[in-house]
Amino acid sequence: MSEPQVKTEEKKQHFDDIYVAETPVPFKERIIDALDYISDDFNRQTFDRLILPWAEQQAAAGKTLNYVDLCCCFGNTTMAAIHNMDVEAIRANWADEQACKTVAAPRRLPMKTTGIDISGNALAYGKSAGLFDETFEADLNQPAPETQDAIEKAMADADIVISTASLVYLDPPAIEKLVRSFAEAPREGYMLVNFLNPFALEKADATKRLLLEHLEFVGSTASRHRRLSPLEQENYPGEDWALLEIWVLRRRA
Repeated sequence: MSEPQVKTEEKKQHFDDIYVAETPVPFKERIIDALDYISDDFNRQTFDRLILPWAEQQAAAGKTLNYVDLCCCFGNTTMAAIHNMDVEAIRANWADEQACKTVAAPRRLPMKTTGIDISGNALAYGKSAGLFDETFEADLNQPAPETQDAIEKAMADADIVISTASLVYLDPPAIEKLVRSFAEAPREGYMLVNFLNPFALEKADATKRLLLEHLEFVGSTASRHRRLSPLEQENYPGEDWALLEIWVLRRRA
């Protein structure tokens, strides 16, 4: 499969060699372990507080929800939100090449899951492990027209979209196409997104304005993401942690 070309902010550590791996074990060892990657605990808590009650109502009414993990990488946030796994459970699940082949916990709601990412290897893993029923491989900043159409349809069909620590990699026009596709669907639906600090703050501000133009703000959480790498600590003297704002938004009625 092709090697991803992730568009990384100048002062931020890039992890391209991890994204091209065939399993999530290097992600676990070099990001979750080495950098104390803790953000999925906060993503799960925010999902549980602001989205899960509505999702459970839909499930109780017999609905299978359409869920999209946008820029999903190997699917750790799907494991957190949809499989109700904390970071320690994900770490154990990805301990080695054998353990990671399956997901250690079931989905807690009836869902059709879709993963969208630039890494074909990460998507192949997510599908083989049972995290994603459908996948789309694309550079979202410059997708092929037919792929763009399919992804925009997946966004329009989605009831829940999660995009964690990833919008920093996308250009504003790409973000707007995706958000508009989701926002214009004529039914209730929720989006959980992250903003990273201290990276690309101007882009984060522009993205917030874009989201608020199309969607209704529901709530937010401030949290830790992971420790800064040595390179990032050089670029941001005095900083030890990358921090997150976790936002939840919904379609306007």
